[in-house]
Amino acid sequence: MDIRQLSALLAVADHGSFSAAADSLHTVQSNISAHVARLEKELGAILVNRAAGKLTPEGEAAVRRARRIQFELEALRTDVAALRNEVIGEVRIGLIGTTARWLVPQILKLMYERYPQARMRVSEGTTSVLEPQLSSGALDLAIVLLPMPAPDIVSEPLFEEDMLLVVAQDHELADREHISLHDLASIPLLLPPAGTAQRAELDGAAARAGVTLQARAEIDGVRLTASLVFDGHGPSILPATALPGYLKETWRLVTIDGLPRRRVALAHQRRSFPSAPARALRSVLEEVVRTTAEMHPGLHILLS
Repeated sequence: MDIRQLSALLAVADHGSFSAAADSLHTVQSNISAHVARLEKELGAILVNRAAGKLTPEGEAAVRRARRIQFELEALRTDVAALRNEVIGEVRIGLIGTTARWLVPQILKLMYERYPQARMRVSEGTTSVLEPQLSSGALDLAIVLLPMPAPDIVSEPLFEEDMLLVVAQDHELADREHISLHDLASIPLLLPPAGTAQRAELDGAAARAGVTLQARAEIDGVRLTASLVFDGHGPSILPATALPGYLKETWRLVTIDGLPRRRVALAHQRRSFPSAPARALRSVLEEVVRTTAEMHPGLHILLS
């Protein structure tokens, strides 16, 4: 088994055919076929169903492991470069949307200034989308919501955010500075889907207050939810940083007594050793969070 065989299999998985895989690796189709065939012989299993043009279950398992090997080889190169005081290579980070909006511009700027030979690949998604990407090794780091149930992921709390009711200026609760969960009992809200960690937090707090929240619609994604609120589709309970500064004069943020804060963490695989670019990004990210927290009312730092 060698790297060329694994690369050929990954190319077939990524591009859907032997010919497209050959084009992506700047070689001919016969080379791809030969590498995959040798790998199948060594593993004693068919990895690609040639007739259907799809991976077999054995092929899916081999691809998952091959990706991790590929990522570790890249980390090996970056670590050797780091010993020469060079941070070189790619780091892949995923972020929940509302945090990405204010955090990514700052970390991009600092990473470019301090580590110009490092490349960032940034993905945005909900925690439920980012978690499996982190587990599979497709991401080096992810900024997600707690709790994280996956046993193969380690998370370090970064900050907490106040959860606030966001309403239009003419809403019946717009002139209130504080409300209770009882005040929300009769108001249809845009809420996270049932089964998500954030919805569990909201429903748990409401249940303790003897209230059931009404869902006008269930939306998976805080940034999408915020956009729908600002387009007039109804009020929602959102984190403090979800409201851009230029909208604060036209929308009201109302404190909800008894509601727990949203907890945001930096997560990585439990068993992986982060590459030099990943370690550099983590350092920059923590610095940015510490130094810019005061610019975001309602954000509370948890970093030690």
